[in-house]
Amino acid sequence: MDYGKFRYEEAQRLKESRKKTVQITMKEVKFKPKIGKGDFDTKVRHIREFLAEGHKIKVTLQFRGREVAHPELGAKILDGVIEQVGDMARVDTYARLEGRSMTMVLSPEKKTAKKTDPKPPAATPAPLPAAVVEAAEATGTDN
Repeated sequence: MDYGKFRYEEAQRLKESRKKTVQITMKEVKFKPKIGKGDFDTKVRHIREFLAEGHKIKVTLQFRGREVAHPELGAKILDGVIEQVGDMARVDTYARLEGRSMTMVLSPEKKTAKKTDPKPPAATPAPLPAAVVEAAEATGTDN
């Protein structure tokens, strides 16, 4: 057997296998406990777009100062995110507090036969989950 031919065929197999691989990247979206309705909707829209493109999402909630004393407010916001994108994503890692940040990892659901539109219609914005509204009222923000 010719060693040069063997190396060539091996290189061709490796090249073919690399062609079929898919690169999955991790995108990160950061929230704060005192986030306003408009900012929340915008960030959720970005999450939906990233999921439609097939990316994994790391949702991070940053606490500042004394906010870390109320992790339940952060959990409500992350629950609101799950509620908004629940049809497009599955939760890989549920929300857990690590120091001053709470993180959660989402990944896209398996693709279906028909392509879905990643952007929701502009005329009907998604309502803010009641949990987020209650959290904002509890912190005393008027955003």
